[in-house]
Amino acid sequence: MLMRAAVLTDFHSPMELREVEIDDPGAGEVRVRIKASGVCGSDLKAIDGKSPVVSRLPFILGHESAGVVESVGAGVTTVGPGDHVIISMSGPCGRCRQCGEGRFHLCSGPARLPAIMGGLPRISLDGEELRRFIGIGSFAEYAVVSEPMCVKIDESAPFDAMCLLACGVITGVGAVMNVAQVPPGATVLVVGCGGVGLNVIQGAVLAGATTIIAADVAEQKLKLAERFGATHTLLASDLPGQVADVVRGGADYAFDATGVPGVLAQAFASTQPGGTTVMVGSPPRGRPMELDTSLLFSSRRLMGTQGGDAAPHRDLPMLAAQYARGRLDLNGLISERLPLDQINEAVAHVREGTVARTVITF
Repeated sequence: MLMRAAVLTDFHSPMELREVEIDDPGAGEVRVRIKASGVCGSDLKAIDGKSPVVSRLPFILGHESAGVVESVGAGVTTVGPGDHVIISMSGPCGRCRQCGEGRFHLCSGPARLPAIMGGLPRISLDGEELRRFIGIGSFAEYAVVSEPMCVKIDESAPFDAMCLLACGVITGVGAVMNVAQVPPGATVLVVGCGGVGLNVIQGAVLAGATTIIAADVAEQKLKLAERFGATHTLLASDLPGQVADVVRGGADYAFDATGVPGVLAQAFASTQPGGTTVMVGSPPRGRPMELDTSLLFSSRRLMGTQGGDAAPHRDLPMLAAQYARGRLDLNGLISERLPLDQINEAVAHVREGTVARTVITF
């Protein structure tokens, strides 16, 4: 079947809108008609040649998506044609040791790595295989994904809001709820108030944190942070000193959503003894980080996360329910909605840092 897709053929270059061939779903696979796809910072890293999972072009980017099941392959039982679904970033096998221990985000099943690196060859351009970001490739009219990656949602839920749950929201909220497990009454620092950082703030609100400090170098992002629940904002310069002026001794929990090693070190130094710091943003591969190791003697913890350590079929429906109840603001995250024809304009807006989230709608 032919479809339109935005194809990255050269690093540091605009994507090209091309007509490509997409296969029917194979055994255990689902073909989804994409209805909405968010533009994420990870897509920009791929365009810049800095993604560890995008090395060989051409490639179809996009992974934060939702749509309608168009057809299913043999053996698929959990979804059928017409179902509305979020496409999760991972499809845990449910059988490996990690899944058996409930750590679905660390699934080591045999299909996991091939999916991360681009998935099975289901799409082609002029007879040449096209790989897909995290096995999805949602900057296209259709995607073929494995059955466990499809999470059913209510048909009344808007696709442009639901697609955001797949990456930016679950990564931010999951860092608070699944990784740090922030308790009610805690003090929280969030560094970096882009699409993911705003959802860390929302997660802190859901967890019952009483003091939520948002820090960024852009004043306009701090205004957004207040809208999503920050009680204090800092135009970041000397984080440990600034945080200590708000919370004596430092924050209980700090989250770095920037992916900048030096910023992570500052966030770590901004916690009180016994505090926890979570690296949420993705740092450049192979970059070292310097820490004042004396801070570790005060029982401080430094943690990482992969997509909010999510269990997709548990967490995504929960977040959709929070949105339906008015406890999670997804509409406020959407700065603009653009058609696939304007994908390169969307990327430019995200790169400029003038939007919280841009959503491509079909």
